[in-house]
Amino acid sequence: MKPTQFDYVRPDSLDEALSALAETDDAKVLAGGQSLVPALNMRLLRPSTLVDINRVPELDNVTRGSTSSLVVGARVRQSDPRLNAHLVLAAVLPHVGHTVTRNRGTVCGSIAHADTAAELPLALLACDGTAVVASARGRREISAEELFLGPYTTALARDELLVESVWPELREGDGFAFEEFAQRGGDYALCMVAARVRGTELRVVVGAVAPVPTVLTVDADSPGESAVAQVEPWGSVHGSPEYFRQLVRVLVDRTVVRAKEQAA
Repeated sequence: MKPTQFDYVRPDSLDEALSALAETDDAKVLAGGQSLVPALNMRLLRPSTLVDINRVPELDNVTRGSTSSLVVGARVRQSDPRLNAHLVLAAVLPHVGHTVTRNRGTVCGSIAHADTAAELPLALLACDGTAVVASARGRREISAEELFLGPYTTALARDELLVESVWPELREGDGFAFEEFAQRGGDYALCMVAARVRGTELRVVVGAVAPVPTVLTVDADSPGESAVAQVEPWGSVHGSPEYFRQLVRVLVDRTVVRAKEQAA
């Protein structure tokens, strides 16, 4: 199939991009296009306007925030070597899609897309990150815990653009680990888990088995069992709910062990 007709806008500044979004009720933003373009081709989306932000220079920045964090602009590709400076991103990004899709796909685009099986929304939540969104009305910052409302659904308003994602750095002595299970490398995850150890604090986030990436309160002595009690995965062609609960049990145990080893 091919997309329906739409107006194409290619702004040269952020203000122009925000104005274009404000003028149309159903405009869509094009950055990497790795999720948007297939959806357009299959006519799952039929926007009247496409706003291409690839000429907006200030959205291609990777900078250090005022606190100990890495700030990633909306145009930054998942393969950008500047992202390797952040330990969480360096651990998670090799699991995102394939090399060719990471060369075009953007970090912020994946977060805004909010796919249940996407690694980057889970990673942002795992390190207490935030999303900076802008519109013609101004800017605001949304915590990762408040950003994801459901599959492909976020707290962004219709006219807002996710301009930056803010990634707090791990502290000295922190441990972090990420595990996912997929049928093949680069496929959508059937289950994924991130774990961060900070002193006596243990933060565990699961994804792909719930409508949104979810922070769990787990027992440090039996993390897998306590995690299973907090999730209700749906079954699919890949397995029964009990199969997915077993994935959660195993992956949580593995990630917690690895995170503790990193913190030791």
